[in-house]
Amino acid sequence: MPLCSIVVPTYNRADLIGDTLTALLAQTQAPYEIIVVDDGSTDATQAILESYALSIKYIRIDNSGELVARNTGLRAAQGDLVAFCDSDDIWTPDTLATLSAQWHQTPDLFACYANFRFLRNGTLSTDTKFDAAPEHFWQDLRPTGTQAGVFDAPIIERLLTFQPFFPSCMIVSRAKFLHAGGWDEGTTRLVGCDFATTLRVAANPPVGVIHRPLVHIRKHAQNFSADTEKMNLGDACVLDYVLRTRPELAPLAGQIRASMALRRSNALDSAFSRRDFAAVRAIYALLPAQAPGPKQRMKRAIAALPPKLARLAASLTSS
Repeated sequence: MPLCSIVVPTYNRADLIGDTLTALLAQTQAPYEIIVVDDGSTDATQAILESYALSIKYIRIDNSGELVARNTGLRAAQGDLVAFCDSDDIWTPDTLATLSAQWHQTPDLFACYANFRFLRNGTLSTDTKFDAAPEHFWQDLRPTGTQAGVFDAPIIERLLTFQPFFPSCMIVSRAKFLHAGGWDEGTTRLVGCDFATTLRVAANPPVGVIHRPLVHIRKHAQNFSADTEKMNLGDACVLDYVLRTRPELAPLAGQIRASMALRRSNALDSAFSRRDFAAVRAIYALLPAQAPGPKQRMKRAIAALPPKLARLAASLTSS
């Protein structure tokens, strides 16, 4: 059995991290270690963690962002496999056992991701993240067991249109992940900053997939993923970053730029619906000349009007 470490980055999660750690400590397969990296919390997080002192390894760093916190835990981990769980998410009891078992089926796995449900105000979503996958997204997934499979070739291109993989549902071969560079810190502080690392993993098959939802991802006011406009803009920035910094992605430049334009167009639509005309103008300026369609050009024209007239014109477009 491979030794499995769990890394939990946290920042000001005193009200939620207890539930996360309780779930990790209740795993049917006990982890070799749980490493909590406190990214300079200013609330009572450290005091909460003191009650878990005998069960976790605690590391505190200056506030540097979640990617640095994850890499700090990754480098400190001693397990053959390292799983990650954000400090506001909840693992079901057999998450670690199910994820680590994939290495018995495919010993050379680079990483494995599980499906998940959203948890909002104590209520679980009935649908899962994978349910939203476009047709043919799972094509070429080689079955390896019940609700499990492996991508044996890179999957970067398909992630440009749909990204179902989340850090709290991820386990990696520690040695292979470190060799590939770990979490890409070049996107630190961007909304959706982990997307660059997901693309890094996608370029390093084999990558396993568990279709059964094993994790509950919390949606609350403090996480950026609740704001689709910010997520679209953040993901576009991440794509711009990887295109500039990873020469091996040059063959996919056209698809990457198209994905950036689509995400920014969707963000523009969101800003217009909120009547944030300054944001509409700023987002429009980021679009390539050939990207805006008639609706985006109309919304940009309305956003350029005096505020009262712009609000009137916007209300007429939605009536």
